[in-house]
Parts: sequence; C-alpha cells; structure tokens
Amino acid sequence: MAQLSPFRYPGGKSWLVPEIRRWLSSSKIAPKIFIEPFAGGGIASLIVTYEGLANSAYMGEIDQDVASVWISILNSSDEDVSWLCKKILEFNVTLDNVQKIINGKPRSIKAKAFRTIIKNRMHRGGILAPGSGLLKAGESNKGLHSRWYPETLVKRISIIRKIKRKIVFKNIDAFDLIQRFSHKPNAFYFIDPPYTIGGKRAGKRLYSHNEVDHDILFQKLASVTGSVMLTYDDSPEVRALARRYKFKIKSISMMNSHNATMRELIILKP
Repeated sequence: MAQLSPFRYPGGKSWLVPEIRRWLSSSKIAPKIFIEPFAGGGIASLIVTYEGLANSAYMGEIDQDVASVWISILNSSDEDVSWLCKKILEFNVTLDNVQKIINGKPRSIKAKAFRTIIKNRMHRGGILAPGSGLLKAGESNKGLHSRWYPETLVKRISIIRKIKRKIVFKNIDAFDLIQRFSHKPNAFYFIDPPYTIGGKRAGKRLYSHNEVDHDILFQKLASVTGSVMLTYDDSPEVRALARRYKFKIKSISMMNSHNATMRELIILKP
C-alpha cells in the first residue's frame, strides 16, 4: 500500500485499507463519491483517489490545525506549497528549534501547516491534542529525529498535489458534510469518529475535538441514501447502536501502536 499521508496520525487506519477496497470494489453503483467526514490523516481518501476506486473524495475536518495542512496541500498555490516543502527540507531538528516553532503564533495558513507538521512529527504518537509531550527516546533512541523524514514528507506532498483535482477538502463539522450528500445514492461514507462511546478515553486523549453524539451519528447515517462504513472499538454500546439502526457488524483483528492485537468493528449499512 502506498503511504501517502503527511501525518503520523493516532488511530490511523492503514490496516483497514483492504476492507475499504473490497467495500468499494463490490459496489455496482458508479461513479462513486467518497466522503470522509472525520478525515484526520486522510489515509482512506488518499488511497481511494490514488487507486481510482472513487471518482472524487470529500474530506472534512473540524480541527483547524489539521485543516491548515490539508488546505495548504490541496487548496493553496504552487508557490505556497513550494514554500512549505522548502521549510520542511531545510528545518534543522534541535530542541530549541522545535520548541520555537511549536510555541510560535503563525499568521498564515502555510505557516500554521508547517507548525502542525512539526508538532505531529515531534510529539509522542503524533498526538496534537493539548497536553501531549515531545518525543524523548523515540524510535531507536533517535529522539526528535525519530519520525522526521523530510524528503519522504515532500515526496508525499508532491503525490497528493498530482491527485488534488479529485479531492475536495473542507474545514467543516462532520455532520454538515454528511448532510450535504445525504440524498446521493452514489455517495460512500467512511466514518472513523473519535472513540468516546462507552467510557472510552482514547478519543479524548488523542483529539482536540472529541465530543461526538454517537447516537445521532448513527441516526444520520441510517437516513442517507448512499452506502456507509463505520469503524469503532468493539464495545457493547457500539453493537447496540448498530443493531438499533439495522447496520451489519463485522469484527476484525488489528495491531495497535504497541503491537498488541485488538478487535475493532466494521459496521456497514446494507
């Protein structure tokens, strides 16, 4: 699988990509509009557009820091993207330089995007939420250098620019984006919300915007005309919602960031 996202994103869904491929490939409806209302690192939207599984993708993300990166890469001029890539390639990773960028107050979207990329790469687990700390030992005891691959980041940005005409990004609330396409039968929704249902703490720890009414989310998705795939931690509360709104449930094994095997749910609207 091509690694396309510029983010190290907590809760990234690269392990789920084969399931998304099967879901889209098995559909008899074309052309497809792929909708990712909780975009985050955007892995799903990037893969389906890169591989031609959808004609277009609509990514939504309410977090303004994350949004600044997608706006800069997808919606900005070539000059602004060149500026961002140059900043990435020339950045000298030292504790002082990292802290200076993270504590700064960028005035432009592209400068905010650069700060977000630095935070994402230098914070433990890629966590951008308040309270997250910088890497210490890091990968192979490389500290702050552990996840800093400037040439790789610039290459990914270049690839995304080549497919940007297929992707629309909006700094928008997930529910508003869902509603926008609710009457389109060729819309395919991939839903990966913060896991906060049933007392789950991961969503609150990992994401700045973590308040989601999961009952209303299921209700909204049950009413759309298109197809739906959700992913959640396996919990009685999630299973109960899926049953209430007549969604199909599939349990799948995955490896978390600590290399432990966990069960997650793939929930499909028939």
